[in-house]
Amino acid sequence: MRSQTVKINNRIGLHARPAAIFVKKSREFESEIILKKDMQEANGKSIIGIMALGAHQGDEINIIAKGLDEDTAIVELSELLASINEDE
Repeated sequence: MRSQTVKINNRIGLHARPAAIFVKKSREFESEIILKKDMQEANGKSIIGIMALGAHQGDEINIIAKGLDEDTAIVELSELLASINEDE
């Protein structure tokens, strides 16, 4: 298991489009992907689950990957989440 905390920089948070981008990338990995915000957890391969976290700009999200490609998943998903901006 690997994890990484990332701060949400997107002005409007993890709304539908950024969540969809994250889910699409998450589904490329065999590993189980979990997002945690405070005490809430969501399946990183579920757009509904991610949006239910209610992540806003400035919130910290913990990305957890469990599986054979967890190292690659953590690196790529952390970079993706940190790079999503309000234009996406």
